[in-house]
Amino acid sequence: MYASNNEQLLKTARECFEKLEYKKAQVVLNEIIESDDRNVDALFLLANIFHINGEIGKAIKAFNKVLNLNPEHTDAAISLSVLYNDIGQYDDAKKVFDTANERVKGKNKGGSGLMEDKHINKKFASKHYEIADLYLSYNRYDEALFEFNKVVGLDSENLEARIKIAKVYAKKGFVAKAIEELRNLKNEEPSYAPARIALGVIHYGNGNVLEAQSEWEKVLIKDPFHAEASMYMNLSKTATETRI
Repeated sequence: MYASNNEQLLKTARECFEKLEYKKAQVVLNEIIESDDRNVDALFLLANIFHINGEIGKAIKAFNKVLNLNPEHTDAAISLSVLYNDIGQYDDAKKVFDTANERVKGKNKGGSGLMEDKHINKKFASKHYEIADLYLSYNRYDEALFEFNKVVGLDSENLEARIKIAKVYAKKGFVAKAIEELRNLKNEEPSYAPARIALGVIHYGNGNVLEAQSEWEKVLIKDPFHAEASMYMNLSKTATETRI
């Protein structure tokens, strides 16, 4: 009786959550938890509401309770890791994230196929991307490169990570490698304008103005109003005219 009633209440809570009616959702979730304080789905949704409302302490407590009840709840682990990272508790964030990551790897070895789940992979990729950007902001290029490569390994659709890899190579002084990465990307994804724009920027930075303009021009042929390509093209032409 309680189980079926709670399932209906959980459905109602989710509908409220999706409509951004967090107060209504919280009332319903509290009703569920009063009758079943081990309801993982209700606790997880409530933890997300706490996080959205800025109730960090309550969110951490709720996510931890979810993980105590179900250590394999990957979404809760990633959410908790991100939350710890946001408030500067980097050691706790890394511990939670690494534990979840190892558990997923273990599942994959056991043949569950969890690592094939694109939803999970994208969540892990997002976390690695966040860490990579943090390393990059402190000019820790080797660590950033390592993390961006993890992103690509987990989420091949994250093309921005491949551009970041090229930019890191360029910052490390490996310009030829950076150009190679971007050429490969533009050949694989001909309609992906950011690859050509980034390649043009690297060419321009190394004095290859005509090659840079060629890349930006190809973007403008497909999209004459592309703001970034137009800006770089105009700047390069202005600089050339000034030198003349």
